[in-house]
Amino acid sequence: MLLTFINKGRTHTCRQLLALFSTLALYSPMSNANKNFDWHGFIAQGLIQSSDSDFVNNDGDLSTELTEVGVNASYQLTPTLRATGQLAYINGGNRLSEGVKLDYLLLDWTAFNNLDWQVNFYLGRIKNNHWLYSSIRDVPVDRPSIVLPQSIYFDGFRDTAIGGDGAAMNVSYSDEKLGEFDFSVSSGPTELSSKQVMTLLGEFAQGELEHDDDRQASFYWQPSLSNWRFGVVGLDSKFTYLSEQQDIFVDGWLVVQRLMVNAIYQGENWEFSSELIQERLNQEGFFSSNFVIDVKGQGGFVQARYHISDRLRFLARYERYFGNKDDKDGSQIVALSGGRIPAYFGYQHDATIGLTFDVLDNLRLQIEQHWVQGTARLTPVVAPNVELNDSEFWQISAAQLIYWF
Repeated sequence: MLLTFINKGRTHTCRQLLALFSTLALYSPMSNANKNFDWHGFIAQGLIQSSDSDFVNNDGDLSTELTEVGVNASYQLTPTLRATGQLAYINGGNRLSEGVKLDYLLLDWTAFNNLDWQVNFYLGRIKNNHWLYSSIRDVPVDRPSIVLPQSIYFDGFRDTAIGGDGAAMNVSYSDEKLGEFDFSVSSGPTELSSKQVMTLLGEFAQGELEHDDDRQASFYWQPSLSNWRFGVVGLDSKFTYLSEQQDIFVDGWLVVQRLMVNAIYQGENWEFSSELIQERLNQEGFFSSNFVIDVKGQGGFVQARYHISDRLRFLARYERYFGNKDDKDGSQIVALSGGRIPAYFGYQHDATIGLTFDVLDNLRLQIEQHWVQGTARLTPVVAPNVELNDSEFWQISAAQLIYWF
């Protein structure tokens, strides 16, 4: 009931919160003497090249479109209430919509807290804390790699997956014998800009894409005295497209539903993680009024990280993704498109290695190499670019220098 009520008035409420938090950010003292105010930031710049694909740019040349600059702050209003937010500028080429983004800006209320239980409510532009790496994907120093596994963390949906305008609740429970439990629910769609619409639909889209609903729930369990943590996540999201008169698209809607399971092991030198997904894509319209598609995709990754030394870490990851679990070779895509779309648009697999070196305590260099087969996780999503992505096999090479404070 609470989330439904919040959703109905989310636009008005979130605008008020944005104004309130912006005022706090402008007028709160930033001195070390003010223990209630805390802020941090990061500057990341790199070089990236994606040969034989439009993952970064249209020509496949070496690019500097690997820029991330952000500031996050937290202000403790009362012992149980705080305001927190992050403002970031991102330039990721074709894979991301360039610009300044308000990733999150919210009120965090600790409604109940004792030795075993803690209950928190969040209101505003909430953050997605459900997936294994969703809560840290917007901070480059915290991510395991420059480019996250696209089967789960598809960059085309980055702005909608970071969070949304609405409300969330988290309940944590700790037991000496059973371990630690976390349960979270959230509801909050995202307002999409024209740049984000172009990233998802292509440069010729002239209409408006509205993110109508986004509901998520997650449950995590870490057994007592264990380095393992296990989780399950569910997502239900809906988009509506309102076309213009001279538009190449017609009105349509898109439903994305996800079921994910994950596990992570964090030891002294080793870290192992894995995340699996089944994703339903139900689409109607866009190409014609009677166009309908309803498919279930599957994918996931396994990843290992090893601390070679205090400053040097090695990463290895393997990932597979199929846009349709009943068409893993992409033959149905070829048939339905009359041969215009190649079969390799039905899947995308990625083998990745990387190195992370801490040059200083607050300066890090990340280097990684991807060998990719297939193009199912490239933008635009609805109308694939078959001219630029004319190769089944392609690579990503990236290096990024990250400074944080």
